[in-house]
Amino acid sequence: MMSELTPPMRVILRLESLLVLLVSVALYQHQEYSWWLFAGCFLIPDISFLGYAFGKKVGAIGYNLAHSYIGPALCALLFVLFPQPFWLITALIWCAHIGFDRTLGYGLKYAQGFAYTHLGRLNDKHR
Repeated sequence: MMSELTPPMRVILRLESLLVLLVSVALYQHQEYSWWLFAGCFLIPDISFLGYAFGKKVGAIGYNLAHSYIGPALCALLFVLFPQPFWLITALIWCAHIGFDRTLGYGLKYAQGFAYTHLGRLNDKHR
């Protein structure tokens, strides 16, 4: 069941997401990693949309796995344990992608369909 977000809560969640995006990009820039690599990998999590070809529930699970902060957090932890640039690059690009999506209102999905998110229903005129 979807929870109802008040307009102030929605604004706070979007600002939080914008901050995640900006911090991820700033750290990426600070490390002087390749912007070509960033651009080439930024949309990789959206491959998870293919899950919707197998139904709403599978689509929601796939989308949520690719768009939760669990994956990038694990990559950041792996970077701490095994300091290889790959792990930090992956974590930062992935966090930036999630932050960007959530800033636009694309939240984690419910099984009712793509438009039903933890940030409210997409295309809802009250958003």
